Formats: sequence, C-alpha cells, structure tokens
Amino acid sequence: MDIRRLQHIVALADRRNFARAAEQLHLSQPALTRSIQAAEEEFGLRLFDRGSGEVRPTPAGEFVLERARRMVFDSRCLKRDVELFRNRQVGDTACGFGPLPTQTLLAPLLQAARTEFPQVHLRALVGNWEQLLQRLKAGEIEFFVADTRELPPSAALEIHPLPAMRGGMFVRPGHPLAAHKQASLAQLHACGLAAVRLPASVRSALSRTLGLADERQLLALECDNVATLVQVTQNSNTVLAAVYPAVARELAAGTLQPLAVGKLPAIPSSAGVVWQQGRSLSPVAQWLVEHLRELAQVQADAPLVGS
Repeated sequence: MDIRRLQHIVALADRRNFARAAEQLHLSQPALTRSIQAAEEEFGLRLFDRGSGEVRPTPAGEFVLERARRMVFDSRCLKRDVELFRNRQVGDTACGFGPLPTQTLLAPLLQAARTEFPQVHLRALVGNWEQLLQRLKAGEIEFFVADTRELPPSAALEIHPLPAMRGGMFVRPGHPLAAHKQASLAQLHACGLAAVRLPASVRSALSRTLGLADERQLLALECDNVATLVQVTQNSNTVLAAVYPAVARELAAGTLQPLAVGKLPAIPSSAGVVWQQGRSLSPVAQWLVEHLRELAQVQADAPLVGS
C-alpha cells in the first residue's frame, strides 16, 4: 500500500468531503476519488459511505483508518528524522582510536563535535589496530584512526593517510642523559625505552641499530596508554619514544624534554583513517573524518616545542 494513498484515506476521513480533502492534499477531486477507489479495490473492502451529506468511514474504514493514521504519522516522523540526520542534527556514531591518536586527536575532535552536534550521540573506543579492525568488521564502529603500517593488505579497507608527525625521544628534567649534547641510542636503551606497541618496521630498524638479536629486548616498557607512559617517564629514568604532539603539553610545561640522539632512525607517525570498502559513512562520521584531517594537519605543522 502506497503511503500517499493512506494519506488520502486519512485526509478524507478528517474532512468528510471529497472537495475539501482534495483541496488539503492539493489534488483534483477526480484524482482523489480514483485514489480512494483504488484503495478499496486493493483491500477488497468498502472504506467510506458516500451519501448526499458527509462522507463517513465504514466499520472496515475505521479499522483501516486506525492503522493508516499510525503509518502516516510514522512516515512524517521518518521524513523529519532523515532530514535531521542528513543535516547532522540527530543520530549516533561510533569510531575507534589507536594509542597515539587517542593522546593527540581524540579530545579536540570530541570537543569540536560536541559543540557542532550537541544532539548527536558519539561513542569512541580505544585500542590497538588489531582490536579496532575486529570492531570495524563486526560493525561496532564506522571508522578508526591508528597506525596503518601493519594492516593486512587483503582486508578490503579504505585507508586515508593523515599528515605524518615527527617522533622523538623524551626524558624528565634532570635525567642523567639530559645534560648530554647528543646521546647514543645505546645509552637510551640502557636506561629503558618505553613506547606504545611499535610497528614491525620501526622495531626492526631500532633493533638493528642497537645490534639486538631479539627484538623483544628493545623495549623496557610497552603500553598502549600514552598518558601512563608519560607519567612513568616523568618519575623515572625511563626514555619515552613518542611523537611530539603526544607530549606537547609536557614539553610546554617543562616536565619532559627532548633528547638529541645520534644515529637514530627516522620514526615519524604513519596514522590513517580506516573504514571498510563499499561502506558509506554517515554524515556525522564524514564530518569527523574531515575534522580529523584538519586537526592532524595543524598538529603536524606546529613548531616542535623544546626541539
């Protein structure tokens, strides 16, 4: 049953007159008459008694009318809600963030989204790329932001790189290596390196430089919570490997400082926004992705505090 035909039934029942109902519907009276006749033929029931006075619903018409009113109302609500959804005024979305994007991009993104779309429900999940990929495939999130260097090439993913952010090594003020004009990677390693889970290419490059036979000897502390790594570094002789935006506040406050390190392989970030091929992002998710790119570009272009 066409929803417009149900609208015609409701209008005729309310107006009790073909001419008045046709005027309300912006139809000609013959067109409305044909629509009502077609509805009666489809249902196999007489819906209206057409006397010399008012048009009145039959008992069958009252039965159909009760349900038609609900369907017409739901149709109007759907149309309104779709328009609000299209304009990003209602809805909900979920996305995922890897450890470094959580530290650098998540808070400013959510702050901007809450200001822009106060009626939209947002859900952000934090994890490493393997956890986020599982959630993406399960349909729990629309997209995620993480290091993309180890994503499987056969995963049918859309991968959109974000601007690279420069990495470095950081220690607390007063650290034994802080007074060195240039420290060696071996000296850093002796103090204990801390980092989030590193991509295989980065682990291999650092391990080769150090001459380590076992890559598992590279890190003294591995944790996907960057805030925890920062706190440990501020209160011990641990050396933190991270990107500059992840410790920008600590560098500005003087609670961490960068180290100049000789023969250190370049370790820039390689984060990207990832979603499934063939899946359309919701309007809010599209906005989030665009804003992520803008935030990442601003952070990549920012002067390196303390460098």
